[in-house]
Amino acid sequence: QEQLVESGGGSVQAGGSLRLSCAISPLPVTRNSVGWFRQVPGKEREGVGFFALNGSTTYVDSVKGRFTISKDVAKNVLYLQMNSLENEDTAMYYCGARHCSLLRCDFWGQGTQVTVSS
Repeated sequence: QEQLVESGGGSVQAGGSLRLSCAISPLPVTRNSVGWFRQVPGKEREGVGFFALNGSTTYVDSVKGRFTISKDVAKNVLYLQMNSLENEDTAMYYCGARHCSLLRCDFWGQGTQVTVSS
C-alpha cells in the first residue's frame, strides 16, 4: 500500500519561507516521477512542480524562481522549498507519486496547509 505523508505546513508572512516534506513508501523516488500540487477551496488541484523519471524538473510558471523541489534518496523523501511566499500561495499542498505530470499523479498524500498572510 503506497503511503505519502506530508509535513512542514504552517502560517507564514508574505516574503517568508517554508519547506515541505513528503515521506513516501514503498515507491522509490529514484524510479518514479514525484511532485507537488496545491488546491484552494472551490478550485481544481494545480501542479506546482514535479520530477520526471529522467530526473528533470518542471514547475508551473507562477512559482518559477521561488520554489524548488528536491529529494533525499536515502530517506525516500520529497521536499518543496518555498521562498518569497505570496498571499496567492495559500493552499493545501499535496505530494504525489507515479506517472506524475503537472496535471496528476497516481497516488496522493493527505495534504498539509500553507497559509501566507500580509
